[in-house]
Amino acid sequence: MRTLFAIGLIACAPAAALAQANVSDFALSDRIAQKVEAGEELNVFVSYHDVSNEFAPSVRAGVERADAEDGVTARFIGPVGADADGQISEIETLMDQIDGLAISSVSTDAVAPLIDRLMEAGIPVVTYNTDNPDSGRLAFAGQDLVQSGREAGKLMADVLGGEGRVVITTLDAAAQWSIDRETGAREALEEAGVEVIATINTGTDPQEIYASIENAMLANPNVDGILSLECCSTPAAGEWVERNGAVDRIDVVGFDLLDGTVALVADGVIDATIDQAPERQGYEAVDLIRRFLAGETIEDVDTGVGIYTQDNIAEVQ
Repeated sequence: MRTLFAIGLIACAPAAALAQANVSDFALSDRIAQKVEAGEELNVFVSYHDVSNEFAPSVRAGVERADAEDGVTARFIGPVGADADGQISEIETLMDQIDGLAISSVSTDAVAPLIDRLMEAGIPVVTYNTDNPDSGRLAFAGQDLVQSGREAGKLMADVLGGEGRVVITTLDAAAQWSIDRETGAREALEEAGVEVIATINTGTDPQEIYASIENAMLANPNVDGILSLECCSTPAAGEWVERNGAVDRIDVVGFDLLDGTVALVADGVIDATIDQAPERQGYEAVDLIRRFLAGETIEDVDTGVGIYTQDNIAEVQ
């Protein structure tokens, strides 16, 4: 296992110029326009793609901070489990109450028509955490997911010394956020000469996640590294390595700062983890809508890539 030095925060702005949006160029619904004119409290709904996962509470905390500070009523909603139909149905039921929507899509293809329908009805929509760039959404708050995948791939290649065999783990290999991250990770790994053996679709149940990793490692005993694309298979990968006495031969790189991940990084079991600032994402999602309805020009907010290793993980303990 090679030593990684802490790199800090990397901004990942897309190469193209950021689009800007202003309410003067948007036809607000009469209902919302009247509330804005009267100075009434506005209802911003923040829909997350799976409120039951371990990442969701941090996003919720940002929404609650915005609710307290922004002069709007912000509500955190979303399906239990990655259920596109459930996410769409909940938003459709609330449409008459929504003055602005921020959404992290379960499925970009399934949710894009809903976003466009709300926009056409005069309800402003932004995306956060997982983007939906093919829709008419106004702006996005979150990481450049392809770039964050590249950074994870580079970290993996660095700890492996530019050679070796890796499995990739993800909660949902078919989700657009996962596809984007995997695209970036594979690009970086291929460039470095590291072989990807398989992508393991773990599902979202904690026991299934661990079992999926265990089965993958039994089927591929010559693997040198595990690269997780999200919050919840990262600590599971570290736990498997630790339980099987493989810390000195299998490297782990993943995402987010769940308590289990932070502890495993501090102990040197997980080599590096990438933070995507979930609390800030929740806050910025609400703030984009608030500023838009207040007449300010808004644009994408890049929450960057925070890289944590054993050298700097104490900063978040």
